[in-house]
Amino acid sequence: MTVLTTDFVQPTMDDYPTRKTTEPALLYRKDPAVWGDAADGPIDSETLAGYDENGYLQIDSLLTQEELREYRAELDRLRSDAGLQSDERVVVEPGTTKVRSIYEVHKISELFARLVADPRVAGRARQILGSEVYVHQSRVNHERRFTGTDLYWTSDFETWHAEDGMPRMRAVSIAIALTDNESHNGALMVMPGSHRTFVSCVGEAPDDRYRSTPEGEEAGAPDQCSLSILAEKRGVEMLTGPAGSATMLDSNCMHAASSSLTPFPRSSLLIVFNSVENTCAEPFSASSPRPEFLGARDFTTV
Repeated sequence: MTVLTTDFVQPTMDDYPTRKTTEPALLYRKDPAVWGDAADGPIDSETLAGYDENGYLQIDSLLTQEELREYRAELDRLRSDAGLQSDERVVVEPGTTKVRSIYEVHKISELFARLVADPRVAGRARQILGSEVYVHQSRVNHERRFTGTDLYWTSDFETWHAEDGMPRMRAVSIAIALTDNESHNGALMVMPGSHRTFVSCVGEAPDDRYRSTPEGEEAGAPDQCSLSILAEKRGVEMLTGPAGSATMLDSNCMHAASSSLTPFPRSSLLIVFNSVENTCAEPFSASSPRPEFLGARDFTTV
């Protein structure tokens, strides 16, 4: 186990300026998408090439049915834990006490912590990033049936760079489906190949925006013209899959999700792995870093 210090240093060069001008811009990516190779982990060369080309990959069967039962039961336990209701890491549906998200879940639940460190999960992240990794963020999400919230189009790296101080595009997210992901219950939408272009945004997001529903006109969100240009290149794909499947997403891949107006809820575990060679410094476009549970300042390797 490697523990890195949290002394923040502001890099002298900002290759991905955002929220610094009054006009949005499209910038070329300056970092690789794949830092390792097929010999470094469980992902074969063809799948790695697809990830490099598209900005994402899908894993059909990551968890067994027995594991799924365990993780669903753990999610239910956490959502019904009265002691967590007042925890700042817990987000509830507006106007209710129904838990929508639990951040830093790998520090709250030993069961989810073991899954985060599982070679099937962390091993794939190490392979893509070509280094040891740490958890930049983790959370479980539960979108209730007939309700839920939309996720407006976003490149996660824009936020991690601007607000958390992540220097390079050397991070990867893995979303593990705990329920079936279907087109009618808010499955993830992506713009293939969009990870090759950085959308420099305008404005400034409020400090507590993670507690509210993102809106298309929110400061710091990608503009509609840039989104249209990216979508016109290769369209939009909807990433459906059964419970137990997973999606790995490049930090700069543009993605979104709609709410579910069906009787079918949607639950997932999301882990963001960052390279230990890409640790966060001072924010590039914010007065102070976001809370620790949103952008980790503990760079201990998984």
